[in-house]
Order: sequence, then structure tokens, then C-alpha cells
Amino acid sequence: MSRSRLPVLFVLAASLVVLASGQPRPVVVPVTKDTATSLYTIPLYDGANLVVDISGPLLWSTCQRDHLSAKFACKSDTCKLANAYPVPGCPTAGCGGDPRKDMTCTTYPYNPITGSCAAGNLVHTRFVANTTDGKNPVNQVSVRAMSACGTTKKLLASLPRGASGVAGMAGSGLALPAQVASSQKVAKKFLLCLPAGGANGDGVAIFGGGPLYLEYTGSVEYTSSLEHTPLVTRKDSPAYYAGVKYIALDNSRVPLPPLALATGGVVLSTTAPYTVLRADVYRRFLAAFREATAAQWQYAKKPREVKAVAPFGVCYDARTLANTRMGFMVPSVTLALGGGKNWTMTGVNSMVAVKPGNTVCLAFVEMKEVKAGDGKAPAVIVGGFQMENFVLQFDLERKRFGFLRLPYYAQCGHFNFTRSS
Repeated sequence: MSRSRLPVLFVLAASLVVLASGQPRPVVVPVTKDTATSLYTIPLYDGANLVVDISGPLLWSTCQRDHLSAKFACKSDTCKLANAYPVPGCPTAGCGGDPRKDMTCTTYPYNPITGSCAAGNLVHTRFVANTTDGKNPVNQVSVRAMSACGTTKKLLASLPRGASGVAGMAGSGLALPAQVASSQKVAKKFLLCLPAGGANGDGVAIFGGGPLYLEYTGSVEYTSSLEHTPLVTRKDSPAYYAGVKYIALDNSRVPLPPLALATGGVVLSTTAPYTVLRADVYRRFLAAFREATAAQWQYAKKPREVKAVAPFGVCYDARTLANTRMGFMVPSVTLALGGGKNWTMTGVNSMVAVKPGNTVCLAFVEMKEVKAGDGKAPAVIVGGFQMENFVLQFDLERKRFGFLRLPYYAQCGHFNFTRSS
């Protein structure tokens, strides 16, 4: 039996692979972390990648020769869907004042890192991915999709080298999860397992939601053990919000201002490298973390603070912190979620090593250019670092978010992207 790597290529192909029961298999793609930008990408064609943005409402890329133009009228339902979530600072799509003209739909692809946008058109496209049984890729399958086509390469600024656009994965009709569900007749949910990058290997995204098995962990199926909390919807945003009642360090609640977390809410993001907290939340969280860490005695001495390295607010001499299988021994950070579930992050997801080599910092940062308590901004943006090596499932049908921390001996990079042939 030979084993071969299965690339994900952007081609005009057509097939639909189903289970013996007649139910289509989920679709799997690898997720790579770009260490230079801390962004995550999925491959599409000729080595080009799209940045994973779970808050993005559109799939978009720079225009390609093989894109097939989709000439939707600007008053069509599809055009309205493409422009349902205008971005502040970007033009608002309009049809003009002449009702006799059936103007072609214009969309505005948006770069979530720089905040820039540009006019673009809708195009028909297909990409070939692989179906999966949760353990390995099984068969190639063609996925039809509607994409926004940007005409300027300035949209690619600050994205990883080789990236040609953004894969929006929010809860909107033209985001990638909804389009894969429609094209492949799979469940309207998707799973993300974000990798830590480097030698840890590629993570995995499964459209259709699972199952998920990882190498070196036997017959364990991870989606069956997910904790679930309701997703909170907002009319003005397609992003995924979670209801958070309080934040705790170990078993002690952080004393936040009343309604601080309810004001603006808590949103999940794969384009924020680290969790970002609004000033009224961050400053009290930071003070409580420093106090709780200082109270710990490790190796018969207290953890020693060192000069903070931007953008972080507090850093420590790593030699004064015990290092365990779950990361540095610091107070665990818990988000108390709706439904009585707790999302707990230990040192492996809360402390990040920075230069010089013996310095580690608390990987939570303060939101800039936003006033404390400003309800127009989220109270907390949970960033990619905090979500790495968790199994995350976004169920758009049941409007719930599932999560599970992988055991220390398993990683998102342990999905087997080869198959026997």
C-alpha cells in the first residue's frame, strides 16, 4: 500500500462523493499557520492560499483568468447578500438613481488586517478538496462557490506571502461554510482545529462538522466530547459571539465593572493573533493576573517580572516559572460561558515566549483606540493563539459553538492528510 499527499487544487472539475447510505461525506482542507503574521491559511490553487477569517462574510481573492463572471443585478437577492454587512470606512453598495438601468452587482472585498477595501465583482468558481471519514481524505470532490473578485493587489497587504485573498467563514450566506453546505449537501456546520505552527504540522478544517480522529490517539473521536454553548447573533455582524458571564483566574472571578462583558459582547477571531480586551476589562484582568501570579511560589521562589515586551502588558523570566505539559504554571484563565460551560486556558494558551529567549509574556493585549466601556467595540476578542489545539465546531443550524481542549499528547497537526491507494 502506498501513501500519497493529497493537494487541494483549484480546478474546473465535477464530482460528488457520498456515503453508502446516500449522505455526502464532509469536506476536509488543511490549515497552515504563517509564523511571520500569525495568520492561518487554507490552500486553493497553484500554491495560492486564502486567509481564514471566521468573522468574514465573503470568500474573495484577486481576479484570476479562469474566473467566470457572475453578472448579478445590483438589486438581486445575491447582491444584497454580498453586501449585507458593510464595513465602516468602505463604500456602501448602491444601484444609483436610474431605475431603467439594471446595473451589475458591485461588492467590496475587505482586508481584515489593514482595514482596506476595494470594489470588486462576483464570480463563479470551483475548487477541488477532499471528502473525509474523519480519519483520512477519501475522495476528491468539486465544490462550487461564489467569490468576490478584487481588482487591486493592494488588498493583499499584510497577508501571508502567497495568499491571494480571504476565506470568510462567518455565519452568512456567501461565506465558505454555507457555500460548501449548499454545494455538497453536507451539514451546515464546520470544525476548526488551529495548529501552533512551525514543526507542529498543519491543522484541519472540516466542512460538515466531523467526525475527527487524530493520529497517535487510537480510536478517540473528538467531536463526541465537545462542550456546547449558544452562539449569540447580532444584526449588524455575521461574526460568532459567545455569551460570557465572567472571567476567572483559577477559581477567582476577576472583579470587572458591572455589565462590562455584556457591553459589546465577546467575539471569536482568527485574524487577531492574541486575545484583545477593551481597556475597562484588560486593566482589571491584568492587575488580577499579576497579583495571582505573584502569590505563587515556584521552585521555592516567586515568579519574577521582567520588562514588558510590546504589545504585551506583563512578562516574566521563564526560569522562575514551572513548565509543565500544559504550559507554564500560571493562573488558568476561564471564560464562564452560557449553558454553564467553562472554557479554560492553561499556560500553553495564555503565555507566549518572546525574545530574549528567557522571556514569556501574558498573551492577552489591550484594545487600542477604543475608550473603556465603549459598547461599539467588543469587550473581548478571543484570538487565534488562545484557540490553538482546541477542537472548535461552529454549528450554524443549531446556532451553537462546541469546544474541546486536546489532551497534551494530541495536536491539531496530527490529522493524517495522506490516504492509502
